[in-house]
Amino acid sequence: MTVVTVFIALLYPLAIWLGQGRVEPRFLAVLLLCAALTGLHALKVRHAWRWWLGGTLLLALYTVWTNALLPLKLYPAFVNAAMLGLFGYSLIFPPSMAERFARLRDANFPVEAIGYTRQVTQVWCVFFAVNGAIALTTALWASAAVWSLYNGLIAYLLMGFLFAGEYFVRGHFKRRHHV
Repeated sequence: MTVVTVFIALLYPLAIWLGQGRVEPRFLAVLLLCAALTGLHALKVRHAWRWWLGGTLLLALYTVWTNALLPLKLYPAFVNAAMLGLFGYSLIFPPSMAERFARLRDANFPVEAIGYTRQVTQVWCVFFAVNGAIALTTALWASAAVWSLYNGLIAYLLMGFLFAGEYFVRGHFKRRHHV
């Protein structure tokens, strides 16, 4: 993802919260369109990006058509569902997503680590499932402030804790298995 895409993703919940009641949802949908446009370059790289782009465009277009806020609030749940699908697919058709990332960093990926990276991918699948369910729940039944707090802060903190925890466990795994 480009820096702009990451910037939009980080500020998206705050913008939706601040814009609610002040800016028509159809105009806030521009944020989704910007996220989609900044991700266009990735279409050449991964087939999965086409699904993300298509879903993002559908949410944005539905928002423009209905001028409803709900499709904009569903975006974090959609992203989690897409990530769950991508990571889950890699468990059915290896290598796992974590192994793919690891091989990008280390061409001499040790065979002993395949099981570990599969477990890491499974943990991320659980995270995306739970996080997506909470994102969906906050979109459907919580106030805009609660939705923004969870999707704009708490979810990112949880993701950061998971990254940090996995980094710590990975170091322990490497020392234990001498890889």
